[in-house]
Order: sequence, then structure tokens, then C-alpha cells
Amino acid sequence: MLEEVERWLAERSWSAADRPLDVLLAAKRDSGTTVSVVLPALNEEPTVGAIVEVIRRELMSDAVPLVDELVVIDSGSTDRTAEVAAAAGARVVHRDEVLPGLPALPGKGEVLWRSLLATTGDVVCFVDADLREFSADFVSGIVGPLLTDPGVQFVKAMYDRPLGEAAGQGGRVTELVARPLLNLHWPQLAGFVQPLGGEYAARRSLLERLPFPVGYGVELGLLVDALHTVGLDALAQVDVGVRKHRHQDGQALGRMAAAIYRTAQLRLARGHLVRPAITQFERGPEGFVPRTYPVDTEERPPMAGIPEYAKRHAA
Repeated sequence: MLEEVERWLAERSWSAADRPLDVLLAAKRDSGTTVSVVLPALNEEPTVGAIVEVIRRELMSDAVPLVDELVVIDSGSTDRTAEVAAAAGARVVHRDEVLPGLPALPGKGEVLWRSLLATTGDVVCFVDADLREFSADFVSGIVGPLLTDPGVQFVKAMYDRPLGEAAGQGGRVTELVARPLLNLHWPQLAGFVQPLGGEYAARRSLLERLPFPVGYGVELGLLVDALHTVGLDALAQVDVGVRKHRHQDGQALGRMAAAIYRTAQLRLARGHLVRPAITQFERGPEGFVPRTYPVDTEERPPMAGIPEYAKRHAA
């Protein structure tokens, strides 16, 4: 590991317990910083309501007004995700309502990109909507450094990821794809425990300057681009405990891995993809059947260059 990364781990890796809520509230009050929490959601009816309820109860009360805005961005759910989230107290915005003149592309990154126009906070905190046994530390932990340290601009959550009953075996794409890529090509980022984790917070002033891969590559893309934009010392991570969520099957993970590799490839060379697709195999009645899926090849430009966004800030 680079000496720079060892130093970073000692100076920019914390626990959620390092910043109690009273410290965060005082820092927020003194700075006037506003905080938006965004939950991107697609068919998350079983879990989204409980997450919203915890945030509303523990971080949006009169006694603890840490979060100013809680928005669920529904990307086309066919279940009751939107109804459950609204009943729990979130403002629900459909993906297609944001920038309606620009046809939406499928993918999580698309939703996160559009959320910048649907929110107003100085700090934007992203939280996946499939988490179980959710703790408010996932929010307060990662916004904490942004409220208390003006030098920090981007914060990732780190946590244990059990796979079923096996501790620490989650994050298969992280270990097999993302971590090798980062260690080989961006060794300054080798200290991040969960580089692909969906829970992170950043200053709006940074996010609006970054391109957003529209699909699974968004987490790696934002992390790499944040490094190049503001430098390692402006990045941090916070231990928030244990993350339990719905796990995807092996083929879905393969598609995710391909998108992440493609995101890395573009950042390494901005070169042409010979074949932006991945073929996988499923056993059918007569043997293995090939199924080919497109690999996400689109990215949204920095939000700061979108006329609707600039118009809102000028108003």
C-alpha cells in the first residue's frame, strides 16, 4: 500500500461514533449547511418504508433536525414502493418527472444524476432503498465529516457485508472486480473498504461537476472522478456497522461487473469499446442458451452544464 494511503487511512477513516449527534447539530447550525437524503428505488416495497421511518424519526425531528429533505426517486416501480415511501413521510418523485424533456435511460446512476435537480441541499446523501435493519448511522455517519470538516467533500460508508449467514462474504463484485481495478490503476483509492457501496454523501458543489455513469458503474465512476477533481485528502470513509440487503444472483453480478469494468476502461483511456455487451449462459431444456445483454455505455454530463439546473440556481 502506498505511504500516502496509509496516512489517509489514519487521518480520513472514522467511525460514526466519533461524531455524536449533538456535535453534528451544532456544526450544522453554525455553518447553515442543508442536508438532502436521496433513496433511489425500484420495486423496494418491503424495505423502503422502514428506512424512511427511521430517518424521519431519528434525524428529522424538532429535537434532531439533521436532515432537511428526504426524497425517494422512484425509477419505475411496479409494486407499491411509491405509496409506501410517501406514507412513511418521504417526498416521492418519479424519475421521469425530473427533466421531462430528456428521455430517461435505465439505471441507478441515471436516477442519482436526476436527483440533483430534485433536491436542494448543500450536502446530498445517497442511501440504497433495499437495506434491512437500517440504522440512522448510515446517514449521520457519512454526513458528519462534511458538516464538521470543510476540507472533506466526499464520504463513503464502510461496513461488514454478510452473505446469508456468512460474515464478510458480501461484496463479491467489489472483491473480484472493483478492488483489483482500483489497486492496479488508482492505487490512491486502495484504502476504501467499500468502494462500490451505495451509501455515500458529498457536497453538491462537487457532485454537480462530475459526470454520472447511468448504470452500475456510477459508484466507481464518481469515486475515481472525485479523486481527480478534489484529491485524496478531500475524500473520507466512515464505519457504520453492518449492511444487510437483498443479494443479486450470479448473472446479475456478471452484468454489474461488466458495467464497472467498462466505467474503468473509459476513465483509463476514454477509448472506443469494441463490443459493449456481455454474453452469459443459462441452461435450457436442450442445453446452455446464450443470452446477450448490453453493457451500460452512456454517461450523463456534469449537472452544472444542464440549462434547467443553471436556470434554477439563477432564479
